[in-house]
Amino acid sequence: MHHIKPEAGVEDAPHPIDRYVGGRIRLRRAQLGLSQSALAVRIGVSFQAVQKYETGAIRISASRLYEASRALKSSPGFFFEDYPEAPDSGGDPRNAAGDDLGAALDRREILSLVRGYCGIRDPALQAEILRLVGRLGNREGAPENEP
Repeated sequence: MHHIKPEAGVEDAPHPIDRYVGGRIRLRRAQLGLSQSALAVRIGVSFQAVQKYETGAIRISASRLYEASRALKSSPGFFFEDYPEAPDSGGDPRNAAGDDLGAALDRREILSLVRGYCGIRDPALQAEILRLVGRLGNREGAPENEP
């Protein structure tokens, strides 16, 4: 019996959903100010495993994801929220566009911004900073005509 081998590199590349979930783990960990080592201790794995989960290099099991959600004080669904589903993807998430979250979270300055923002205790100040960043980034949701 002959097996058809996948194209070189296709099987080795992390699946987009694994990278997305890993990015969400990294985001939540950063929001809480936890190190990879601290999260690893809480979920019973090595910090290297947490690194690999966050990059999507290895898949996190459902039971471990549940443990991570408890350690990160979130629901398991949090890790899948806003996953991009392209209408023309044919149901295959590998065809969906949008690996921007994972790429953005690989940048240390983004994580630093998230940590700093989450450290602000004044909700009014948080809202002002969000508006400022929205205006500077010319993003949707930023008020156009504010005094």
